[in-house]
Amino acid sequence: MPDIDADFLALPLRGPADAALQRARDLGAEHADFRLERVRGQRLSLVDGVVETAADTDTLGFAVRVVHNGVWGFAAGTDLTPDAAAAVAEQAVQVARVAAAVTTERVELAPEPAHTDAVWVSSYETDPFAVALREKTSLLAGWSRRLLSDERVDHVDASLAQAKEQKFYADTAGTVTTQQRVRVAPEVEVMAARAGRLETMRTLAPPAGRGYEYLQAVAPELDELPDLLAEKLAAPSVEAGRYDLVIDPSNLWLTIHESIGHATELDRALGYEAAYAGTSFATVDQLGSLVYGSPIMNVTGDRTVENGLASIGYDDEGVATSSFDLVRDGVLVGYQRDRRISALQGHDRSNGCAFADSPATMPIQRMANVSLAPDPDGPSTDGLISQVERGIYVVGDRSWSIDMQRYNFQFTGQRFYRIENGRLAGMLRDVAYQATTTDFWGSMAALGGPQTYVLGGTFMCGKGQPGQVAAVSHGCPSALFRDVRVLNTVQEAGK
Repeated sequence: MPDIDADFLALPLRGPADAALQRARDLGAEHADFRLERVRGQRLSLVDGVVETAADTDTLGFAVRVVHNGVWGFAAGTDLTPDAAAAVAEQAVQVARVAAAVTTERVELAPEPAHTDAVWVSSYETDPFAVALREKTSLLAGWSRRLLSDERVDHVDASLAQAKEQKFYADTAGTVTTQQRVRVAPEVEVMAARAGRLETMRTLAPPAGRGYEYLQAVAPELDELPDLLAEKLAAPSVEAGRYDLVIDPSNLWLTIHESIGHATELDRALGYEAAYAGTSFATVDQLGSLVYGSPIMNVTGDRTVENGLASIGYDDEGVATSSFDLVRDGVLVGYQRDRRISALQGHDRSNGCAFADSPATMPIQRMANVSLAPDPDGPSTDGLISQVERGIYVVGDRSWSIDMQRYNFQFTGQRFYRIENGRLAGMLRDVAYQATTTDFWGSMAALGGPQTYVLGGTFMCGKGQPGQVAAVSHGCPSALFRDVRVLNTVQEAGK
């Protein structure tokens, strides 16, 4: 496992933290925390082998958050000196004093043991920021030329997104943590227009909390893209109706994200988060009784899984992360929580779901890696397909739509295959599946085994006002759903 970069450890960490926390204590804060972080990002994109975008970002700063007389206060700065940090702490307390005049609800935080001098680094081999931009560009350009040499491909988009977060955290309870995590997202998409219709086909390798070595996961997919694209262009349009669906992890992860991940955020369920993408149908009065899905459905929130995009040792409130149940045997049994919401609901501890996307933003409750467990003795994907007489196999994610309570939804995909008498019978197009959350998960009849399990995810989960962005993974096996409504997207668009 790599070490935290020496240049980050060489920054003045302890001095500003000690000064800020002491100033907050002197001004009467019941709680204060200090978070210094550096966030680096890089986005490289090529169109037909030519660089379109090569952008780097690098943010360095710190934040002080306080609870003063039961009210939040927050301020941030960039001058990494003890005097400047103490001044920012004073600003945070002043914010709390001003807010007290209009705040009726008092903040309490669930207790958390002190974690002293804790260090955590994500699992990766090669830091993508240590690889020259020229080398990355050459790799993506080579992939593009290779695909463009096939006459069935008109255009190729190739991209690589990468990020590195380094955080130092300290609070008045005695917790001190230093952490570093790296993530990458490679992607290649081919396009062609035939007979007045444009179609695309994209790689399935998901973004991951890994290093530059992960790009080799994309390479094996490249050779099949032209064949898949040509087959999609020649495929017949689906006939709308009800079908059994076998859904691949490359598609199902997004359905989990939207219909389970966001719906089990406790701030949404309580109505605290409503302005950005709504609340949740899974309200707290239904905890322990809401039948979320079939009895084979078991879903966890996990901030510890290796290579998970939301994995971290300690969250942005100094809470040691863990894995916890959200749905057990098809029933809602838990939520994702930060320290304030946990205390509000009478929990002994938070389950470590606080995150801020920059040193200038305040931590809010964010999603863990929310994942559907496989059947330990489950079949392969082919084994699931063999259980279907008339259905569709869905692969890859595309567009989606869901209502403001995470209940009524519609999802499309990258690739669709007709299933007849337990076998694949050619590709289809223009497919979307539609359901309510509980009807959909209630129709889940079988789960694939661990050999079908894949950790998918996204760099770009948005939440909050002002908006923040977080990366999150969702693992799942292939799964079989019975009698799901399927739409023809072209016919629906024409209505």
